[in-house]
Amino acid sequence: MDVTTDAAAPWLIVGLGNPGPEYAGNRHNVGFMVADLLADRVGGRFKRAGRAQAQVVEGRIGPPGPMNRRVVLAKPMSYMNLSGGPVNALRDFYKVPVGHVVAVHDELDIDYGVLRLKLGGGDNGHNGLKSMTKAFGAEYHRVRFGIGRPPGRMPVADFVLKDFSSAERKELDYFVDRAADAVEALVIEGLERAQSTYNS
Repeated sequence: MDVTTDAAAPWLIVGLGNPGPEYAGNRHNVGFMVADLLADRVGGRFKRAGRAQAQVVEGRIGPPGPMNRRVVLAKPMSYMNLSGGPVNALRDFYKVPVGHVVAVHDELDIDYGVLRLKLGGGDNGHNGLKSMTKAFGAEYHRVRFGIGRPPGRMPVADFVLKDFSSAERKELDYFVDRAADAVEALVIEGLERAQSTYNS
């Protein structure tokens, strides 16, 4: 399996979510929200990626010089549980090693707004991660955005496919901004330094 991290290779930053306006504000779509903000930061607009079932923005992040990184931001348009196919197609097209893939996704087992950065591991029942791991292995980076557990006996599927609550939305922009900062830190400074700053 290709897990090299050649410094010259681009990074593929994947925001996970479901396509379509009816899903746009869902908790499950926070990965899309972070990807959209990163696209704004690099001055790009998402466009269809050739034959891949995804939208992409190409750009660079980081200061001029050796810390500057080439990035491909991606939003799979396949629905969450089929994310692996489009991501793997982009990985092949842009020649991205598995160790340069970053998945940004919602995480039930972390309190709302809390971030956790990690490399590899299980999918914890997340269908987007499950599909990616099946497509090219588990040794990619994850930026896990906490959404907390459903209240009472609400089924998990209903909870993740509901919009953030009005109380949550008051802080959502701040948390999405912080998650975008964490992605940039991971790509520019490396996992350990990014973890020390953002794994609060």
